[in-house]
Amino acid sequence: MTGLLDDIKAMAQLREAQGGKWETIKPEYAARMRAQNRFHTGLDIARYTAKIMREDMAAYDADTAQYTQSLGCWHGFIGQQKLISIKKHFGTTKRSYLYLSGWMVAALRSEFGPLPDQSMHEKTSVANLIEELYTFLKQADAWELNHLFRALDEAKEAGDKSKEQELIGKIDNYETHIVPIIADIDAGFGNAEATYLLAKKFIQAGACCIQLENQVSDEKQCGHQDGKVTVPHEDFLAKINAVRYAFLELGIEDGVIVARTDSLGAGLTQKIAVTNEPGDLGDQYNNFLDGDVIENAADINNGDVVIKQNGKLVKPKRLASGLYQFKPGTGEDRVILDCITSLQNGADLLWIETEKPHVGQIASMVNRIRQVVPDAKLVYNNSPSFNWTLNFRQQVFDAWQEEGKDVSAYQRDKLMSAEYDETELGQLADEWTRNFQRDSSREAGIFHHLITLPTYHTAALSTDNLAKGYFGDEGMLAYVKGVQRQEIRQGIATVRHQDMAGSNIGDDHKEFFHGDAALKAGGKDNTMNQFG
Repeated sequence: MTGLLDDIKAMAQLREAQGGKWETIKPEYAARMRAQNRFHTGLDIARYTAKIMREDMAAYDADTAQYTQSLGCWHGFIGQQKLISIKKHFGTTKRSYLYLSGWMVAALRSEFGPLPDQSMHEKTSVANLIEELYTFLKQADAWELNHLFRALDEAKEAGDKSKEQELIGKIDNYETHIVPIIADIDAGFGNAEATYLLAKKFIQAGACCIQLENQVSDEKQCGHQDGKVTVPHEDFLAKINAVRYAFLELGIEDGVIVARTDSLGAGLTQKIAVTNEPGDLGDQYNNFLDGDVIENAADINNGDVVIKQNGKLVKPKRLASGLYQFKPGTGEDRVILDCITSLQNGADLLWIETEKPHVGQIASMVNRIRQVVPDAKLVYNNSPSFNWTLNFRQQVFDAWQEEGKDVSAYQRDKLMSAEYDETELGQLADEWTRNFQRDSSREAGIFHHLITLPTYHTAALSTDNLAKGYFGDEGMLAYVKGVQRQEIRQGIATVRHQDMAGSNIGDDHKEFFHGDAALKAGGKDNTMNQFG
């Protein structure tokens, strides 16, 4: 990206070449507008963010402390405010991503109304949200740069050359709010062709990373609910290929694919895999099927399906739904096979959906995968479906009990109680929770930590608190004390909501377009001036 002064010079030369027809065009204004609109298409964004993500993956391989993080966002404004907050508090957006959850799209963005996480929402609603998120992030760039440009004008007017140079340096080295999005394509919304077509929509909207799961598309369930049905590897690999072809067709050669396995909690499959010889991938999949050994032909009834399993004829257990059942206790072995197979066939990162946040459990699986694929690494769901408080208190309880420490003061099944908050056990559990991301990235190969639906919960919580006070005895004080006063004191940009929505940018454009005749919104009668 060229510097502001170079761009102004180039614009001046372009204006001069028009022989006087562009005399009302000011090169500095044009250069400013260009700086505020760095990314012209979703593909520009996908190329830029794919490079970031690949660099971050390499950095993590060299140092596991360099893990990445994201929060799930269900609206462009939520994603925008998250990135503004990160820049404000940490001075950079490095290693901070956005996560786009299919669960939240289903629950909050479907034209059918609130839906469960079962791929019933419109296919294009996720791609539309990707585009919306990046629209808001680009607006955050324009908003922040606009403040820098206004400060630059003030420095020029005051004749402060030092401040002027400082601000030009900030503009030239400006860090964008545009970051990678990990986008949830569920199980692909149909066959491999449907997955390919939808993946293209994702990428064209700006996604550099697509997460795909190995459930049956038309039986899709939330990863933290029962009834999950997986597909044979050949079906899943076809969809991984479809996503890769979509990336390559659109020129995103370093696009990232996250292969998610739900096998740990899935006890069913829709199909018996195709197998040509003992030990091939289809045969390994079929060997996990639960069934009864056939001793003689009389044991075979009309409509029964029979397969050869470890040299024996077996009748797989088939439910009334037509689905087949896996052997109990095979979930972890199926996860390992899923992960190795996906990485060996084009996936870049893994997602293992677990039933609890336990570093040891995750590490035990990752270590087995790394025996075959040494650089295997995970995207991990720090899920709100886990009761984090109870889980970690029980983990501490179990560890103490195994050490022989006296735990008689605690009731394991009642550890959620507030009475344990200030106890030694409660405080240690909180410390384990605080360190979970650091510990699991070091010990269990987790490259990226995300919370799938945090802003769903924060929106509900903050709205509940405001409604309770505003419609109760506090009245207007509930908003003033709980919201506006906090915005002012914590430096939250939305307190000047007109500015956040772009009114100052619009005023500046009016000046660019109309000159002295511009009718601006930000004059003395604008009540936003009360906030400084």
